[in-house]
Amino acid sequence: MPRFILSVHTSGESSAEPMSPEEMQRGFEGIARLEQEMADAGALVLSARLDPPDAAAVVDARNGKAITTDGPFLESKELVGGFYLIEASDRDAAIGWAAKTSAAIGMPIEVRPILAWHD
Repeated sequence: MPRFILSVHTSGESSAEPMSPEEMQRGFEGIARLEQEMADAGALVLSARLDPPDAAAVVDARNGKAITTDGPFLESKELVGGFYLIEASDRDAAIGWAAKTSAAIGMPIEVRPILAWHD
């Protein structure tokens, strides 16, 4: 079955009002329901939330020597805050899961197919 990455896009800056503990709890519960629905449908392979970009390291070994720098590779107003790796029958089914994910998380979701490797 084809696999897709659903990337959760967020801004590096938080311009929204902070959530109350009750709002945060409702948000966590909504995400838990979504992930359970994905698991029950056999779609969820993996989900993960990412640390902020300042926790990243970039490794470049193109010249035969690994050079590591701290921080993100790109400076951007938008970043990937997490992702879902799912299996879906086709692009439309993956977009359906992305719509549910966007509604549960309250952020845009990028849907990208994973290239199929053949032996």
